[in-house]
Amino acid sequence: MGPLEKEKISIIGLGYVGIPLAVALAKHFPVSGFDIKSERVSELRDGIDRTGEVDAEALSASSLTLTDTAADMAGSDVFIITVPTPVDPDNRPDLAPVRSACEMVGEVLGKGAVVVLESTVYPGVTEEVCGPILEAKSGLVCGTDFFLGYSPERVNPGDREHTVERITKVIAGQTPEVTERLAAIYGAATAGGVFRARDIRTAEAAKVIENAQRDINIAFVNEVTQIFQKAGLSVYDVLEAAGTKWNFLPFRPGLVGGHCIGVDPFYLARWAQDIGHDPEIILAGRRINDGMGAFVAGRVDREIRTARPDTSGGEILVLGLTFKEDVPDLRNSRVIDIVRSLEGLGYAVRVHDPLADRREAKDFYGVDLVDSLDGIGGFAAVVGAVPHASYRAITAADLARLAAGDGVVADVKGMWRGLDLPANLHRWQL
Repeated sequence: MGPLEKEKISIIGLGYVGIPLAVALAKHFPVSGFDIKSERVSELRDGIDRTGEVDAEALSASSLTLTDTAADMAGSDVFIITVPTPVDPDNRPDLAPVRSACEMVGEVLGKGAVVVLESTVYPGVTEEVCGPILEAKSGLVCGTDFFLGYSPERVNPGDREHTVERITKVIAGQTPEVTERLAAIYGAATAGGVFRARDIRTAEAAKVIENAQRDINIAFVNEVTQIFQKAGLSVYDVLEAAGTKWNFLPFRPGLVGGHCIGVDPFYLARWAQDIGHDPEIILAGRRINDGMGAFVAGRVDREIRTARPDTSGGEILVLGLTFKEDVPDLRNSRVIDIVRSLEGLGYAVRVHDPLADRREAKDFYGVDLVDSLDGIGGFAAVVGAVPHASYRAITAADLARLAAGDGVVADVKGMWRGLDLPANLHRWQL
């Protein structure tokens, strides 16, 4: 193998994790980016990143080579796998994308290469699942002919501060030499430096608890939110007061979805069960957070019935469908729980989201997004579910136009707390 700067790297999976990593590494190494979706590759070649993580200028200026042909990765010195790790309908880890990626890499794997997994998994997957697949497909011996590594992704969609070029990268290699090789590669791409974990299993474990910790903290706030609602208190008012203490943790209530926080705890829980431990807190947190959509719908229904005791049903407008503010990602969005629960209570629900892809909304959830907020109104309730910038900029006059004269303005995320609403509108917030 030549000097480090000549290491040829292939990134497998060009989603929210893979594409920013590929662009960052391409500033220092020859990098190929592979994705099984030809449409995705074509869009990226045209300078379009629908995830919004990399802008057109950065894509066009990058030396990154894009491909949907696995054979193009042959001859790579380092393969970095950044595919999704979802759960199945029973919330069990679904390693099918990881297995498929390993099979693909195994077909083009050469001697001396390193295969790095970045996908969130439970401890043991890299060595016990990926290693044997790579051996079987390549005919090579793991630990002798090729080597394994793990470096957990830490992408936060929409976050322009904690980018892949600024965060600390945890790394672990199958051998000390591989660890140092990864340290040099990732260290070249990030100003945040690298942290050498004790071993691959430790690095896998570190990643899987990062998001589980956030999930549990949010679950606590969601539970006290439900308690405060029964007492007629707004959790945002309570948090504002409690937040004046220097060591109070600034977590907020919400719908915990997406491809990380709403999924990763199930990987940790399943692994715990497999080795004989009952993960009580982890699963309790998941139950609380997964129930928030139905809880919100129930409170909105209650407010509507209070405001309009002689009227049943009606139309409700839900603002936002993506799993998080200011990102277009619809995967595992829990806003749909509000929609389905409201429909189950007899309401006709319309949904608007300026960032969501209309086709994905239809394919994922069967939702036909409203094109525009112009020319519509008279809703029994307007539910602010996702605090996109455009929704944060909504005025009291806008809400008065959208809601019926005695309608409910339901502020799930507390983004309209400062608005002085007309007296005829009924305000509700968590």
